[in-house]
Amino acid sequence: METEYTHRPVLLEEVLEGLRIHAGGVYVDGTFGRGGHAGAILQRLGPEGRLLAMDRDPEAVESAERNYGSDPRFAIEHGTFAMLGQVVAGRQLAGRVDGLLLDLGVSSPQLDDAARGFSFLDDGPLDMRMDPGAGESAAQWLAGADEQAITAVLRDYGEERFARRIARKIVTSRKEQGIRTTRQLAELVAAAVPVRERNKHPATRTFQAIRIFINRELEELESVLGQVVDVLAVHGRLAIISFHSLEDRMVKRFIRREYQGEPLPPGLPVAAPMHRPRLRPVGKAIRPGREELECNPRARSAVLRVAERLQ
Repeated sequence: METEYTHRPVLLEEVLEGLRIHAGGVYVDGTFGRGGHAGAILQRLGPEGRLLAMDRDPEAVESAERNYGSDPRFAIEHGTFAMLGQVVAGRQLAGRVDGLLLDLGVSSPQLDDAARGFSFLDDGPLDMRMDPGAGESAAQWLAGADEQAITAVLRDYGEERFARRIARKIVTSRKEQGIRTTRQLAELVAAAVPVRERNKHPATRTFQAIRIFINRELEELESVLGQVVDVLAVHGRLAIISFHSLEDRMVKRFIRREYQGEPLPPGLPVAAPMHRPRLRPVGKAIRPGREELECNPRARSAVLRVAERLQ
C-alpha cells in the first residue's frame, strides 16, 4: 500500500491566476502528481465545470481515484502527457479546453519514497522510472551503456562538466560490482568529482540527467508542446512549470515561436512570410517568492510560464 507523503503544490496561486479559472470551464492537469493543483482547481469549479487529469505514475492515478474519484466533475487517465491530444479527443474535448497545466517536476512522494530510486538522500533500488512498469530502470541502463553513451547523457541532460570522469568511474566500478542502488551511484559520483559546488550534492546533476533520459522527459515535452494549441479553446490558457534550464528553454522558445513565427537568419534577401500568431505570452516568467521558498525549498528552481491561445 502506498504511503502518503506531504506534497506542496508549487506556485499554486500563480497557476490558478494564470489559468484564469471560471466555474463552468474545462481544465486539464497533465501532471496530477498528488493533486495539489488539481484539488485547488476543483474548489473553484462549479457543478458544470470539468477537470481531466493525467499521470504516468500508477501511484498518482491510485491517489486521484481514492481522493477525487467520487467527484462527477473529475476524471483521471493513466498515461504520459505526450498522449494529451489522443486523450482529449477521446473525450470530445479537443479545442474546448479552457486551461491546461503541466508541472514538469518530480513530485515529493516520488522523491521521498526511497523505493522509487529518484533520490540520493536515502538508499533504495536504482530505478527512477515515473512508471515502474514501463521501460528499463536506471540500473538496467547503467549496466549496459558504454562510457560514451553515459558521458553524453550526463553532459546533455545534466550539464555536468565532469561527465567523462563520472562515466569512466561508473564503467570501471561496475566490472567489480553491479550498480543497483542509489547510494552506490551517489558514492561513485562523489568519488569521481574533483570539485564540489557549494550547497549542492555532487550527484545532483547525474541523478537529474539519468532521470530525464530514462523517462524521455525532453522528448515527451517536445511532443506535448506540438499538441497544446489544438487542445486549447480560443483564449484558453497554458501554464507550464519547469524545474531546469533545458525544459524552460524549450517552453520559452515554443511560446515565442508560436507568437512571433520562426526566426529568419539576418541578411537574407527575402521578406518574412506573414505569420498569424496562435499563442501569446501572458506576463513574464514567474518564480517562487521568499515566503514560498521558506515553506517549500524544493520550489527554488521552479519557473512558471503562461500563454493564451489567440486563434
